[in-house]
Amino acid sequence: MKHTLLASALTLSMTAPVLADDITVGFAIAKSGWMEAYDTPAATAAKIRIEEINANGGLLGKQIKWVEADTKTDRAQSAKAGLQVLDEDADMMVVSCDYDFGAPAALAAEAEGKNSFFLCAEDVKAGIQGVGPNSFSGSVLAAVQGATMAEWSKSVREAQTGYVLLDTTIEYNKGICTGFDWMFPKAGGEIVGRDTFKNSDASIASQISRIKALPEQPDVIMLCSYIPGAAAAVRQLRAAGVNSLILNGSAVDGSYWLDAVPDLSGFVLPVQGSIYGDDPRNDVENFNKAYEAATGARPASQYAYPGYILIDLWAKAVERAGSVEGTAVTAELEKMKGETTAFGPRSFSDKLHHQNSATMQIIEISNATPSVVGEWTISEPVPLGVLLK
Repeated sequence: MKHTLLASALTLSMTAPVLADDITVGFAIAKSGWMEAYDTPAATAAKIRIEEINANGGLLGKQIKWVEADTKTDRAQSAKAGLQVLDEDADMMVVSCDYDFGAPAALAAEAEGKNSFFLCAEDVKAGIQGVGPNSFSGSVLAAVQGATMAEWSKSVREAQTGYVLLDTTIEYNKGICTGFDWMFPKAGGEIVGRDTFKNSDASIASQISRIKALPEQPDVIMLCSYIPGAAAAVRQLRAAGVNSLILNGSAVDGSYWLDAVPDLSGFVLPVQGSIYGDDPRNDVENFNKAYEAATGARPASQYAYPGYILIDLWAKAVERAGSVEGTAVTAELEKMKGETTAFGPRSFSDKLHHQNSATMQIIEISNATPSVVGEWTISEPVPLGVLLK
């Protein structure tokens, strides 16, 4: 389905007064603190989709407006921000990308029977399992990213051996490795070793020594980490002469960190869409251009996209329900099976309000240049039991 992108009409810094017959989306998100770097792009994308819907006649014949409150990247403030947008008559709440920082606000929405959507959380708890039956995420689970890398590397690059290097700092990293651990052996690969580190570790020399002590270098290293620790780990691996193909999750999307690893090659990650102008789907590049028209710059990473997706799916469910009432909208969202979006099909169920399978674009960095080298959909969804490990 094509969307008419109207970013030139989008004013992100202000919004018209909310009228009694408007539908109101409440953004309880980080507008300050380190989470702002994740929340602002996805919230911007959500507002682009809102403006498109409004330009096409609105939702249930009404215009969608938004109100906002700053969580300040603070859990206690997240709860207050959630209550603030509810006090401003939010019909649905959009909360921070991260489960830990978004959940307090989402729980406030759940207590009122309203829907909440995490902007880009990729932990299964950001939904039914951690908040309640009316909470969803707009992104793709971390375990799907790890499983995608496992099956793609085995099938396309004929990887036989893998080594798992887990940054234990946050749950997202653990999810990536969980998906890889599940899929790589299923696909016929052998995990020949594993190790851990912390994102803030200045050195992973001992971990590298253990990799180099193997009879042969592994074909792939599943590095489950995020910036800056991921960049530091990659730099040290390459400096030590470890030339294995390095895999990671979507959190390292973007070229902003590549100066830290000059001339990097052999690094692969999965994304929901390419920011680099080479996505095979016209809708994705149309969105990139709309985002640039609205903000002055293209998205810095794929984490803008889930904001657009969540508003698209929520609005479809509202139209089908004929209401913004939480339970009614949830019922329609849970009926979605392969629902079309600009970034590929999406599905929900009464057991899982996340994507446990998705078509991912495969980005490879060669000579410090990221580009799409293919796409992959895992052969079977990641089971709930694996997600809950």
